[in-house]
Amino acid sequence: MGLFAKITTASDPRTARIAGILLMLLAMLAFSFSDAAGKTVVATYSVGQLLLLRALAGLFVLSPLIWRQRKAFVRLERPGVQLARMVIAACEVAVFYLAAAYLPLADVITFYLASSLFVSVGAALFLGETIDRARGIAIVVGFVGVLIALQPSAQTMSWPALIAILASVLFAGLLLLTRFLRQTPDMVLASQQFAGTLLLGLVLAPSGWITPSATDLVWFAISGAVSAVGLLCVNRSLRLAPASVVVPYQYTMIIFAAAFGWLLFGDVPSRATVAGVAIIIAAGLYLGWRERRAPRPSGAVD
Repeated sequence: MGLFAKITTASDPRTARIAGILLMLLAMLAFSFSDAAGKTVVATYSVGQLLLLRALAGLFVLSPLIWRQRKAFVRLERPGVQLARMVIAACEVAVFYLAAAYLPLADVITFYLASSLFVSVGAALFLGETIDRARGIAIVVGFVGVLIALQPSAQTMSWPALIAILASVLFAGLLLLTRFLRQTPDMVLASQQFAGTLLLGLVLAPSGWITPSATDLVWFAISGAVSAVGLLCVNRSLRLAPASVVVPYQYTMIIFAAAFGWLLFGDVPSRATVAGVAIIIAAGLYLGWRERRAPRPSGAVD
């Protein structure tokens, strides 16, 4: 990983920001490809089996960094919150792939885009943050975008769609808990997410286990390994550039997901989905812009 650090270390702020943006784009491409690889195998194998083998591959990729930073695992802040975050992270991945087994990948990612809206609401409810009128309107507009993409009716309100929304809520909870753990090293948080899915996979995988073929084992490995690389890219991106600069580029994930969905599964997003995505992205970008402009107390960490 020394080479990775060298090629992503910039000497001036402008170059650092460009490198951070490129790494965030690479991370979104990696996550989308990982999700597509997982969707490929979950059509045949159980979600528990995917969680187990995906986590093993991810931890294998992260193992050199985990060993190098092993001292960071000795004393952890707020162990109860750490455990809760690990459980939510495992459930979020499981619910995501359960929904992806029945819905187009772009549709599932669309609901994930709403996580920024859920985070804003959750921060007000649980973190004591205030929601002014402008933020409130943006949140309502964003949820309108979710409704447009979902097209709720007796025919479209299927349980996979509801599961996808649940996955988005769990992901928002994961982000909120991460705010409590700002002093915890990134590698500890990343490895905990894979460890949580590994444990959940160990519980669920024996039920309906199917011995995977060599080809499918490659897909399992790709899903975990590429996801781990994506996490590394996100961490490096946030170290090179401010979060307010690189985080908006996470919305490109829907473009990559739609492309992989079309190439691998023949899925074409509907006009309603595209319209809903546009509204959700606009609301999310506005919320990010408002947060960037909001005054911060001295000593606040970005």
